[in-house]
Amino acid sequence: MLKNYVLAFLFFALVEPIFAQKNVILLIADDLGTDYLGFYDDGLDTAKMPNIRSLLKNGVRFTKAWSYPVCSEIRAAVLTGRYPFRTGVGTVITSAANGQLDTAEISIGKLLKNAAAPTKYATANVGKWHLHTSMPANRNFPAALGYDHYSGNFIGQVNDYFNWQKIVDGAAPVTVTNYATTEQTDDAIKWLSKLDGSKPFFLWQAFNAPHFPFHLPPAALHSVPNLTGTAADLMAHRPEYFKAMIEAMDTEIGRLFKWLDDHNLRDNTNIIFIGDNGDDSRICQFPNPQRAKGTVYEAGVHVPMIISGPAVASPGRKSDALVSTTDLFATIVEMAGFSAWKNLIPTTKPVDAVSLLPILKNEKTAVRDWVFTEVFDPAGTPDDGKAIRDLDFKLFRFDDGHEEFYKIATDPNEATNLLLQLPLDANARAHYIFLCSALTGLVGTAACLPSVGTENLGENTGFSISPNPVSDFLDVHFSENARPASGEILDAAGQRVLLFTDVKKEKLDVSSLPAGVFFVKILDENGRVFSVRFAKK
Repeated sequence: MLKNYVLAFLFFALVEPIFAQKNVILLIADDLGTDYLGFYDDGLDTAKMPNIRSLLKNGVRFTKAWSYPVCSEIRAAVLTGRYPFRTGVGTVITSAANGQLDTAEISIGKLLKNAAAPTKYATANVGKWHLHTSMPANRNFPAALGYDHYSGNFIGQVNDYFNWQKIVDGAAPVTVTNYATTEQTDDAIKWLSKLDGSKPFFLWQAFNAPHFPFHLPPAALHSVPNLTGTAADLMAHRPEYFKAMIEAMDTEIGRLFKWLDDHNLRDNTNIIFIGDNGDDSRICQFPNPQRAKGTVYEAGVHVPMIISGPAVASPGRKSDALVSTTDLFATIVEMAGFSAWKNLIPTTKPVDAVSLLPILKNEKTAVRDWVFTEVFDPAGTPDDGKAIRDLDFKLFRFDDGHEEFYKIATDPNEATNLLLQLPLDANARAHYIFLCSALTGLVGTAACLPSVGTENLGENTGFSISPNPVSDFLDVHFSENARPASGEILDAAGQRVLLFTDVKKEKLDVSSLPAGVFFVKILDENGRVFSVRFAKK
């Protein structure tokens, strides 16, 4: 009898590590914010998504998940766990002029195949790549970044969902006439069917849907009535076509789920569903569509995120934690059982991702104090900038120099810029300083005006101004030890209205300024920035 117990113990000791390794599937919807999802509080005219909704029962729904304004950024950030300013991928990749992902980056795929990994994973990326241009040499880049198999399109969108170019494992593109969402699901199932079961798998399934163009899906995939598919009807009913594409994607996701069920893999597979960024402005339902995709406003970066499967304790929960799609890097690697992955990260390539497993395991309610996003184009655009938020407030720092500040907890549509209603109250100012300091520490330069809303430049700066309020001329006073270098005057929106290069010699003529609130911003010789608010009569 004792012998039998010993044999049983040894058997379970040997097989337990095998069963402990879980499969992971990452499902990415292209250009899908939260406004079409009825299970989000800001869901409006919603699409039918029964299969994605089914993840809620065994998962965690994140209510405050942030991504990036455009699709190339999020793909680079998830794959590497690094913010865009580190990878150089800060906008949509349309040509070689845009930053593209360095294949020397340490990726999820590389870690899952590393010699130090407890189990080697089979890896595939199916669908939209959009991390490089589709030059012949670049078509092998998915393999260079750790994928055993790649099948999909390299460009940002398919111009026709029924006639598009597909690349498979580095080969030249071939024309596909099958509906893109169906083809991508077919490809995922084909790859899964070829696995011999000796390895767990990681599948990155990046749909093109529901990205523009809003082409009518096959009738069997959706239930939206009265859509003819003509150009005129599409122009007149874009939201309805968008919902049909979402439902078609959900239907195909259901087919993938059924395959997992039929092969007894569903219970051993963690499934992550996200939108990559906010909606296209043409179909966005939020109050200001111009603040949707492509911007760091909420409609551009607040995305759906559900994580479901065996990694989740006490499923059926929602989490109000601040999380980033960047965090999926660490989360996926640790779902694969590789807890020591940080030992492989060089100090020259810092990873920003924070694992969400403590939230999934219901051990913690939060893993971050703040969350960050950004967008930048080499050519420069008015939307280029950074945003950072905590649970209550959100600070913007745009590349043109101006700032915005919102109490996001009570103003989710970002209607009231608190920097236009100075002075800030004590609570808002404390959050401003916290977020400003975090942003400055992250990007490594003075990212915002740390004394905004105060009446002087600080007891130890050596600077002050008079008179305040002012009518015609503003004097900048400084102590003997202070060494100002240059300065400027900004309006309340953060736009420069006057630049001066020698503070010591100039008496600032502000007579031409209209009545209102302005800032004097001083740069000293040590690179420190100080600012003070003044009123113009």
